[in-house]
Amino acid sequence: MVELRKITEDNFIDAFHLKLAKGQESFVSHPIRSLAQAYVYREQCQPFGIYADGKMVGYVMVIYDYDIPEYDIRHMMIDESVQGHGFGSAALDRVIDYIRTKPFGKSSRIALTCNKNNPVARKMYESKGFAATGVEDEDEIEMALTVK
Repeated sequence: MVELRKITEDNFIDAFHLKLAKGQESFVSHPIRSLAQAYVYREQCQPFGIYADGKMVGYVMVIYDYDIPEYDIRHMMIDESVQGHGFGSAALDRVIDYIRTKPFGKSSRIALTCNKNNPVARKMYESKGFAATGVEDEDEIEMALTVK
């Protein structure tokens, strides 16, 4: 079973040990960078370790953009050693469930960006109902989902 656990002083080092597969560095930032961002935006942000069978297998951050307002999913990654086992898809379900609780404020919009050269991630996001919005920035496309 896949679960999300908040990043705390007890598990943040585990996030540092996660590794991207070769070539994925251009798709997503490593958790070290993301955790620095989470610290700066701590009043509107929650970083999570993605766990399977008690072991951290990935990382994801949820941030609330008060200006829009919307929830953003950022820096989602699964360790190279366990990719292809469905952990990303299951974790995305948990993230959407978390956002539905409106932890930072009201919004029915969830947005994320996906690298144009990452068809595996795009297919997973589309399978959950995310659709391209038409907004693009260099190699990234914005995708969004409306939730209740």
